[in-house]
Amino acid sequence: MTRGAVLRLVAAGLLLAAVVHVADPAALAGSLLRADPRWLFAGLAAALLSNVASALRWRALVTWLGAHIGWPFALLAYFRAMALNALLPGAVVGGDLYRALALRQSGLPALDAGLSVLLDRISGLWVLLAVASAAAPLAAPSLRQALPPGDIVLPSAVLTLLLLTAPLLLVVRPLDAAPGGRMRAALVRMQSRLRRARVLHQYALQMGASFVVQMLSVAAFACGGRALGIDLPLAAWATAAAPVFLMAALPVSVGGWGTREAAAVAVLAAFAVPAAQAVAVAMLYGAFGLLQAALGGVLFACRPQPLSRAR
Repeated sequence: MTRGAVLRLVAAGLLLAAVVHVADPAALAGSLLRADPRWLFAGLAAALLSNVASALRWRALVTWLGAHIGWPFALLAYFRAMALNALLPGAVVGGDLYRALALRQSGLPALDAGLSVLLDRISGLWVLLAVASAAAPLAAPSLRQALPPGDIVLPSAVLTLLLLTAPLLLVVRPLDAAPGGRMRAALVRMQSRLRRARVLHQYALQMGASFVVQMLSVAAFACGGRALGIDLPLAAWATAAAPVFLMAALPVSVGGWGTREAAAVAVLAAFAVPAAQAVAVAMLYGAFGLLQAALGGVLFACRPQPLSRAR
């Protein structure tokens, strides 16, 4: 393990310890011990379905980029990546690199392999922001200092529309191939791969699939909250989930531990959720991921079917 990885591991542990200390360890333990197992099971099921949907979304993207992978390959690679995400410092980076490498070793060109993982990740995060923006007016009355929903309906609608349509500019409007920096050259090359048949159909498919993925993830987050007795509407959970999930995805921790809990305390405080319960619900959501990561570790013993070029 590199020095940087060790430093991230230590920093994540210290951050988690600090958050637990602020939340009051006794109150946190009491919340977790009183969790309703029925809601916990529902949360785990929603989290599992979310990642199954994610794997199938990624498979559709790979197929569109010119190759075919069976659903067993997609599921195996996705859950193996989750195992690496849980074990390696760097949040989702290690698992994403594994997925790209798995495709590359199966015969997909390096650019397309990396592009499939990058677009899959961006699609999910982008729609997460759109869902949170759209839910904000419905969540406003649940804030500690309630806001009139009408005050944020227009800004929310404009932001949601921009989030859902802005990526289309990358494929609808061709970039000038004039000399420029490395970033521009990379964008031109990426756009050349994206401007292919049925791009708008694939965009709609990815957005729709990402909506299903994020709503299942939000449902898992909300079920963890309900297991602890936190009574908030689904819109509030959808709004709170965006910063919590984004912080967990930052490549500065291990499996999102520490950053996810810190974000939950800050965000859920706006909905009058005590710090101990906020940390507890974030830890439960992390536990859902750990259980699936354990499944991914077991699946390393399986051998996925090879990839073939699409006709």
